[in-house]
Amino acid sequence: MKKFMDESFLLSNEAAEKLYHEYSKQMPIIDYHCHINPKEILDNRKFENITQVWLYGDHYKWRAMRTYGIDEKYITGDGTDYEKFLAWAKTISAAIGNPLYHWTHLELKRFFEIDEVLNEKTASAIWDKVNAKLNSDEFTVRELIKKSNVKVICTTDDPVDSLEYHLALKEDKEFDVKVLPAFRPDKALGINKDTFKEWFRKLEQADNCKIKNFDDYLAALKNRVEFFHEVGCRVSDNALDFVPVGNASKEEVSKIFDKVLKGEQVSFEDENKFRAFVLKYFGKLYHDLGWVMQLHMNCVRDNNTKMFEKLGPDTGFDSLNDTEVAIPLSRLLDSLNCEDALPKTIIYSLNANDNATIGTLLGCFQGDGIKGKIQFGSAWWFNDHKLGMEAQIKSLANLGMLSTFVGMLTDSRSFLSYTRHEYFRRILCNVIGEWVENGELPNDIEGLGQIVSDISYNNAKNYFNM
Repeated sequence: MKKFMDESFLLSNEAAEKLYHEYSKQMPIIDYHCHINPKEILDNRKFENITQVWLYGDHYKWRAMRTYGIDEKYITGDGTDYEKFLAWAKTISAAIGNPLYHWTHLELKRFFEIDEVLNEKTASAIWDKVNAKLNSDEFTVRELIKKSNVKVICTTDDPVDSLEYHLALKEDKEFDVKVLPAFRPDKALGINKDTFKEWFRKLEQADNCKIKNFDDYLAALKNRVEFFHEVGCRVSDNALDFVPVGNASKEEVSKIFDKVLKGEQVSFEDENKFRAFVLKYFGKLYHDLGWVMQLHMNCVRDNNTKMFEKLGPDTGFDSLNDTEVAIPLSRLLDSLNCEDALPKTIIYSLNANDNATIGTLLGCFQGDGIKGKIQFGSAWWFNDHKLGMEAQIKSLANLGMLSTFVGMLTDSRSFLSYTRHEYFRRILCNVIGEWVENGELPNDIEGLGQIVSDISYNNAKNYFNM
């Protein structure tokens, strides 16, 4: 019987252990998609306790706690930080098989040198040990980032954001980790959402303009893209509940936008046309500036109306969607490609049933001398677990070229989540190690080690040009 989470954790054979420990483990991290707050990096925040760094804003954990019957008071309510930590300790001891179980203990082990299993009995001692370290100058936000060997962080930022914290960090010579914005224009497409009118006013303020028509709107969006570029942005993040389909002319979309300006509700069909046109417009801008376009697809957000009205979005009430991907995604990529304007693109779907669709579509649009120009993104959100990662890795290897993969990201709001890169790397090395052990690959540890090193760091470094 293997010891829980020892040095061979998730590594089931000798080849896997060599690949991880000799090639992957020491590689730096480029975290090209996350949701951490750049202000906390600028301020070099020091957390008072583990609850603040672990449970504030982490809807993965909130979801598990609700499932285990924890009262909302100890999740997002007015319970004390200690009470919330105890509630999490109780929850995690029952969450076997969930990746949160592994992530929790990896974070305790790597950052705080705690090997004990977290449960109700050990919670008090672990609380004291972790908090003693968090209150020292060696565990500020910047030190946590450095401990994880992170070289680049890409946050998630709305087009109307001032990027003031990124600008300040850019001038901070004492911190050598790049903290760059990522352009997240979801609200620019959501013309039928209740939040669009308020966001539209913010866009006018951010661009210091008055938007009177569709041309003005496109010009304002372009100005924001160019501003982000000046600050160092090289990647966009487009969240698509579904991939819009439409081939409407600019004149037709302009008329749709005129209705929006008049405060009229537009039909779903017209909204779809608008979304498709503006998404393609963004794609052209990304291509011209050499950005990477990320497409996150097939999520149903805010299913629980009662809790949405109470807590707002991103609080643990989302699920996967099953909308059509193959044809609309193909049309989007093809329309950009026909105009020689297809940017480097990373495609994610929350629905693992789309793996083969994405895997086969990639090969249709590779080229331009760019290694892995169109990428199959890492297992995302509800797929971000051992089986999901293995499925994504094997699907990419079977249908495309695993060696060109840009690897893992945290997609997290926590500064302790960099261990997810370790989790991914161990799983990657084990998959390849199993192929070696089964005689499906030659026992060329040096050659395979280079591939593992590339997927862990080098490919992302070259792909994003950051």
